[in-house]
Amino acid sequence: MTRLPLSGYRVLSAEQYGAGPYGTMFLAQMGAEVIKIEPPAKPGQTGGDTARAVGPHFLRENESLYFQTFNLNKKSLTLDLQSARGRDILQTLAKTSHAMVNNLRGDLPAKLGLDYATLGTLNPGIVCAHLSAYGRDNERAKWPGYDYLMQAEAGFLALTGEPDGPPVRFGLSIVDFMTGTQMAVGLLAAMLDAQRSGKGCDIDVDLLSTAAHQMSYPAVWYLNEGDVTPRAPRSAHPSVTPSQMFRSADGWMFVMAQLPKFWTILTDLIGQTDLQTDPRFATPEARLVNRDTLTGLLDAVFVTRPTSHWVALLSGKMPVAPVNDLASAMDNPFLQQTGMMQQVAHPDRDPLHVLASPIRVDGERLPSAAGPLLGADSDAVLSDIGLSPDEIAALKRDGIV
Repeated sequence: MTRLPLSGYRVLSAEQYGAGPYGTMFLAQMGAEVIKIEPPAKPGQTGGDTARAVGPHFLRENESLYFQTFNLNKKSLTLDLQSARGRDILQTLAKTSHAMVNNLRGDLPAKLGLDYATLGTLNPGIVCAHLSAYGRDNERAKWPGYDYLMQAEAGFLALTGEPDGPPVRFGLSIVDFMTGTQMAVGLLAAMLDAQRSGKGCDIDVDLLSTAAHQMSYPAVWYLNEGDVTPRAPRSAHPSVTPSQMFRSADGWMFVMAQLPKFWTILTDLIGQTDLQTDPRFATPEARLVNRDTLTGLLDAVFVTRPTSHWVALLSGKMPVAPVNDLASAMDNPFLQQTGMMQQVAHPDRDPLHVLASPIRVDGERLPSAAGPLLGADSDAVLSDIGLSPDEIAALKRDGIV
């Protein structure tokens, strides 16, 4: 790929762990120069993004596979933003950058000078994106917060799981990933406007707002009708059936007769056409009322053959998928065929297997490079803003870099 969409853009990011790094990785893979600002090592401390120390799988000390998940294609600059000299260097970098990103606690960006009020005086066109737990302008600004808390407070857990079981969280930190994505959307929109107007701004997104927004239609149903969506058995759709998990002879599969035509196709293909005229199942409304009975009848059919049989029979004709475990999901040959698996070079593991960006440009997957070693680009970045080798050495000696 000769030219990526964000080639020529520089994004600084004081980021850590998952949400912020996930969002900026999209920018880096689309060609932006993303300079990841990490705290330098101090006596008795390893330094860097806390994600570097998340186990259980490491490439070297303080260099984890978890970190690699969210930091492909970036550069690493170690810089102590708690120090006046560190903030001076940041401000120098900001003069030639298009954006400044952070995912710090809501009260910290202003204190560290990462907002537009500070950086806009040096570079009127810079966009400052802030990703926090609860926002920067309310009584929770100083609160720490994590994905699981947002799933709990926004109602995700109450919607997930079997009706007679305890609330269940989503298996991954999905609110982190959604918030990082929304941050990238807001940042790109503001960068486009800054190109036209010459004026940047602050962009804010927070975990709880994103989680609440993702409650989507159940939230709108409640706000307008007072309708509280209950949990449905078998992870079923709240208002359409059959659209849920079913047992097979060797596991589970998800079958979605989401449209009336798929109900007809399903019953035709599995040899149960009599269900089409059964008054209990003849209409979508009747099927919903009699969902438990219908589940039992379909289970009795599906349990006679393995999942692979039913998926082969129904695939391409109606929506169906096996319920894979992690190994089966990642070993899916279709993901290999579509280029979702990539290999990158890393000094401690070559090749390192990573997931490709889901975004394509002109039909091609975006290129990937391994996440940087801690401070790997410090000398080059600092030299680029005019610091001499002696000045850089002094900064390292003083613990600023």
